[in-house]
Amino acid sequence: MKLPVTISLYFGRHFITAVLAMAAGLAGLVALFDFLELLRESATAPRATFGILLEIEALRLPWSFMQIIPFAVLLGGIYAFWRLARSSELVVARAAGISAWQFLATPVFVAWLLGGLCTTALSPVSAVMYGRAEQLDNSYLKPSGGPLSLNGGSLWVRQADKGLTPSGVAVLHASNVWLHNRSLQANHVSILRLSSDTSLLQRLEAQHATLSPGSWDLQDVAVLQPDAPPKHVQDMTFPTDLTVNRVQESFASPNALSFWALPGFIHLLKRSGFSATQHELVFQTLLALPLLCATMALVAAGFSMRPSRRGSAGAMLISGVGFGFALFMVSEVANQFGTSGAIPVVLAAWAPALSGLFLALALLLHLEDG
Repeated sequence: MKLPVTISLYFGRHFITAVLAMAAGLAGLVALFDFLELLRESATAPRATFGILLEIEALRLPWSFMQIIPFAVLLGGIYAFWRLARSSELVVARAAGISAWQFLATPVFVAWLLGGLCTTALSPVSAVMYGRAEQLDNSYLKPSGGPLSLNGGSLWVRQADKGLTPSGVAVLHASNVWLHNRSLQANHVSILRLSSDTSLLQRLEAQHATLSPGSWDLQDVAVLQPDAPPKHVQDMTFPTDLTVNRVQESFASPNALSFWALPGFIHLLKRSGFSATQHELVFQTLLALPLLCATMALVAAGFSMRPSRRGSAGAMLISGVGFGFALFMVSEVANQFGTSGAIPVVLAAWAPALSGLFLALALLLHLEDG
């Protein structure tokens, strides 16, 4: 039997209303606990006023919403399907010849669409606001820190050896890097120039370096190269395509980059020698978000559509919530393995959604009696 449009819209409206209400409640709860943590951190930061803390928390809200949307779909879906089952509307629909797969099509599509909108439309807004929140956090709550100091002030860069003869690859390491008036300064800088067959062409040891547009300005440089005596140069420049903004972004959280900006930035990180694992994991997680939301809708249906007359409705609802949080724990563990490189990034991002999908489909096939 073909599902009437009116019934489809009716089920979809109940589902999306419950999901959005649950998302608003969860986002508010997360924001409250996060704001309490900001208040605790501000105890040792006198410049962080109450207004600054409110601004930081407000800027983090879109990112928090994207993190909790799968669980909002789960909990909101459980509530929506439970209400429909309790009022016997699902029983009436089945008596009219409509199977569970038919009236689940609209809620699952709505959940998938909601996840897709979060990935493609909300992600750019969330990235901009999260990046601004990080700037305020570093300025007012971590005034002596920042992205570079959080990484120990150390910098590794690999780049094409452009503009030099013979050409090859240059590897730069600076053990002490800091930002000063929008300028990147570094002490104890080592540059290894390697040929295409990885043989050493030249080694530069500079006591101090400043990143300028298009080059590193090196000072007090020792120049070492094979079959030649070492020599000392007071000042020299070394060409580079690195910029201050690129260094800052590479150390900043990948959450400050939108879904659309991540692929190009991942390529840039790999070309410059930075690790792109975290950025790749965030990108793949955003790609998998629509599937994860659709999976949560199926999980909610599987654990809440049983009619009350069969009993154990409460146990099924609690089992559904437990299953959702178990899936969350699996997702967190997979993310940790993916970040460490123990498993491929694609597997870490997609495995929780796919495993949850198969389990939800198995449960629905077991419960559905036609």
